[in-house]
Amino acid sequence: MPRPSVPPARPALAAAALAAVGALTAAAATPAAAHATARRHSPARHVLLLSVDGLHQSDLAWYVARHPQSALARLVGDGVEYTHAGATVPSDSFPGMIGQLTGGNPGTTGVYYDDTYSNALLPAGTTGCAGVRAGAEVDLTEDLDRNKDSLDAGQGLSGLPGSILNMTGDPRSLIDPSKLPVDPKTCKPVYPHAYLRVNTVFDVAGRAGLRTAWADKHAAYEILDGPSGNGVQDLFAPEINSKAVGYPAGGDWTKDNAATEQYDGYKVRAVLNEIDGYDHSGTRRVGTPAVFGMNFQSVSTAQKLPSSDGLAGGYAAKGVPGPLLAKNLAFVDQEVGAFLAELRKRHLDDRTTVILSAKHGQSPTDPAALNRIDDGPLLDGLDAAWKSAHPGAGDLVAHAVDDDAMLVWLTDRSPAATDFAKAYLLARSGTGTGIDGGPRPFTASGLRTLYAGAAAARYFHVPPGDPRVPDLLGVTRYGVVYTGGKGKIAEHGGAHADDLDVPLVVSGAGTAHGRRVGAPVRTTQIAPTILRLLGLDPRGLDAVRIEHTRALPTR
Repeated sequence: MPRPSVPPARPALAAAALAAVGALTAAAATPAAAHATARRHSPARHVLLLSVDGLHQSDLAWYVARHPQSALARLVGDGVEYTHAGATVPSDSFPGMIGQLTGGNPGTTGVYYDDTYSNALLPAGTTGCAGVRAGAEVDLTEDLDRNKDSLDAGQGLSGLPGSILNMTGDPRSLIDPSKLPVDPKTCKPVYPHAYLRVNTVFDVAGRAGLRTAWADKHAAYEILDGPSGNGVQDLFAPEINSKAVGYPAGGDWTKDNAATEQYDGYKVRAVLNEIDGYDHSGTRRVGTPAVFGMNFQSVSTAQKLPSSDGLAGGYAAKGVPGPLLAKNLAFVDQEVGAFLAELRKRHLDDRTTVILSAKHGQSPTDPAALNRIDDGPLLDGLDAAWKSAHPGAGDLVAHAVDDDAMLVWLTDRSPAATDFAKAYLLARSGTGTGIDGGPRPFTASGLRTLYAGAAAARYFHVPPGDPRVPDLLGVTRYGVVYTGGKGKIAEHGGAHADDLDVPLVVSGAGTAHGRRVGAPVRTTQIAPTILRLLGLDPRGLDAVRIEHTRALPTR
């Protein structure tokens, strides 16, 4: 039936009515709005840092666009997203993680890769130091473990892998000192934390009386303790390159992507225990750390493996995740969702800032660009040419690490030697293999640019002759991966956009809501940002003072 007519309200009465409605609406909205405002402007009590090896900003954008209700989408929408963040060069796990937690690049921190060389230290195992020539490999990989085949790095736990959460929170005890380089001044082994030239976020937080924890992939990540040796109070470091129990014999946790997910799951459980106020094992109540987090490995193996678990690895086309990678993005999303849910459950969500980033990207994201080159014959050829030109001389190459970059340390660091090496490598041509296994020609050893001697030192902003800087830094042509087989379709370490363009999201307490920052930023800015969020002075970090690293804009 028709509604009865209503006489028009007088202007004064109408205004009063609207004001009343507005007041009611504001009153209803105020508690939620006030809560959100308070959360944004109050300092964080906790910072949870999540580093996803291999993840690109483009991967995050691809996933969020297709899953707008996902945990990753909520994380992005609830904070500040920096869409042009860059990782360190070299873009390797150790300089990448150290950069995030010190604010410094390799020239400042002194850590260029996970396996490098120092012209100031003596070889591992040296006991009588008098008269020994300096020059030693500095290995920060699983090779330092007392037992690198065991998930607990040699602790001797029974019931592995299920008992791995009982692993010690002090993995320094699991490093074999006979495998460490030796300081010629003291004739004692140099542990990873003592090799780092600058302090870490954990050092600064610990001095302020705050609890710290971290989970990563090797015992050598005790380097994050910093020079103090005690920055991380609870460091959970199950060995990723140990034998994966329950998977094909001889393979480690990176050779099967399902194994990598299982491995990451142990660290996820550790972080959940820490959110609940326990140590990583979940057996000792210690309080939720002020600074804590973990790295994920499963995205990285999904990018590198040609296939796993019946799914094709890598990218289906340029920048388009294939089925295995898409599955792992969903896995990371699920685990991030578990963290967010646990923070809410424990009423910590309004006091916690979550930072999402990556130690490095992975290259190439265009499968058609892949060119796998065996670097062994290139370096062997360099040694042979040097000895032929210099009768009686030994090998020129002291140490090299090549993934999708080339870092070489020489036994002769003179300009004549570095020029010789540069000329030789840039003159090499040959044949690699493409994504389909077919032949692909290469020239200049697959390099686009080769910095040698003083030029390499300038690249890293250190003086020529610095004992740690590589004598040669080779930037490869896009798509080049140095490997002797066909077991990899991507790598990292280089200076391509695919190596460097990583996500960076700062979300939660002390941040703006739904803000996008398009200006270039660096992952080294994470370190001072963590301290500022916690109300600590970023200048407490050595590298921040040296490099003038700025905290990220979060409001």
